[in-house]
Amino acid sequence: MKVQKIAQAATTDQIDARGDMEGVSGSPVIALSGKKVVIPGKESVNTGIFECTAGSYRRVIKQAEIMHILQGEGSFTPDGEEPVYFRPGDALFFAENTEGLWVIESIMRKVYVIVDAN
Repeated sequence: MKVQKIAQAATTDQIDARGDMEGVSGSPVIALSGKKVVIPGKESVNTGIFECTAGSYRRVIKQAEIMHILQGEGSFTPDGEEPVYFRPGDALFFAENTEGLWVIESIMRKVYVIVDAN
């Protein structure tokens, strides 16, 4: 199959629970869910839908990442830089090794592609 579709990705319930993650001190536990899309012949590409509940946590992904926010509002503050605020419809581009703090104000859902330059 050359084209895969997730119908109404912003509202679909076709995502799987992925467990919980401890937020930074003072943040509630953050529930994670998502749906990974496998591209035939490019199985190493990490792409799909990611969703998390409100809270704050440190970004742990070291690869470059491209995302389109489908739902939710908040900010990401790269270490040593000013916050970048987001809302539905925004696209964010992260360079490799971007570290910082997510502050998720309401359930965030995004379509993402993690790019491994190696």
